[in-house]
Amino acid sequence: MKKLWQTLTKPSSKYSILALVLVGIVITLAGTVVVHKSFEFASRTEFCTSCHTMQQNYEEYKQRIHYKNASGVRAECVDCHQPKDLPGKVMRKLGAWKDVYNHFITKKIDTPEKLEEHRLELAEMVWARMKSQNSKTCKSCHSYDAMDHSKQSAKAAMEMNKAAAADMNCIECHKGIAHELPNMAGGFQKDFQELQATANAQAADAKVLYSLGEKDLFASADAGAKAEGKLLPASEVTVLERKDNMLKIKVDGWLEKAGKGRVMTEYMGKRVFKATIRGDVKATEQLIEEKTDPATDIVWQHVSVEAWITAEDMIDNIQPIWNYAEGMFGATCNACHAAPDPAHFTANGWISGLNAMSAYYRLTKTEERTLLKYLQNHGKDTGGAGKH
Repeated sequence: MKKLWQTLTKPSSKYSILALVLVGIVITLAGTVVVHKSFEFASRTEFCTSCHTMQQNYEEYKQRIHYKNASGVRAECVDCHQPKDLPGKVMRKLGAWKDVYNHFITKKIDTPEKLEEHRLELAEMVWARMKSQNSKTCKSCHSYDAMDHSKQSAKAAMEMNKAAAADMNCIECHKGIAHELPNMAGGFQKDFQELQATANAQAADAKVLYSLGEKDLFASADAGAKAEGKLLPASEVTVLERKDNMLKIKVDGWLEKAGKGRVMTEYMGKRVFKATIRGDVKATEQLIEEKTDPATDIVWQHVSVEAWITAEDMIDNIQPIWNYAEGMFGATCNACHAAPDPAHFTANGWISGLNAMSAYYRLTKTEERTLLKYLQNHGKDTGGAGKH
């Protein structure tokens, strides 16, 4: 060990210290050049898209504004996916082992069908990485300080001013800027299936239940009879009687006295719809109280009705429904931009707010009604997110 230590610590008897230093410098310079050129080669778009699994992403990118635009400035793959600083660049290159592994070993996205299956998962990983870096790759080109808001539309200028004040993460509003947006429904639709499984396991045994979706209301314990109304999603009922697969329930809500008395709302003066009633179901109506809305001078009646429903898709806790709806909100309204907090609008305000965005998301009518119910019950005038 002593001899080895001497060999390592003492200059060579054959070469001068200057020669050894020069050799070390040459090796260091050569290594630096090799590393630089390797990074340069591996950072070209041609390299990034050389694997066939990247061809679909590449074709999508070629249709986007970062590839071809009026200014002629093109953002290459690394401009968005690789930080400019050396530590960030090195970490991104080291993290790329997953791409190599999945390309050659698992073949996770080696067909268009597989890419679509995993698109949401892949996109969420990229969004999370960009969020953790506060979108520094975006901001290396798009600086808030360099923006001339007078050349933006009034709406864009207003939003960008707010984003600049908060130093907002670009990816919050600009998902889908370079590639196709994934189908965001996969996550919350799976959540709904789990909700149904939980509800079915409970067999509607609780005294107080909540509807997962829309339910026909019947005047008798016969699901084949004519429906006399509907129970809307996320609505609370009290079970009065059970008969085979049918439940006799009591539903209470508010009706506008001067109206036709067919639409029950959860709150007086707020269009948070709970049920529609008619015929023999409406005939069971019982008055609980009568009040005048001080904001509008409209008289409202708090009433209850009795009806029969099937036992499926009824759960004993509202919170799992709100969790599911919150996931739907994040997957749809947050897909393209930073959606406002549910408490940002009033219960009635959310109706027009959601309608304005209906062209940009794909939800079933039941999903849309559940989402609206969640937003309304967490609105500015219903207690906000902290109450429900």
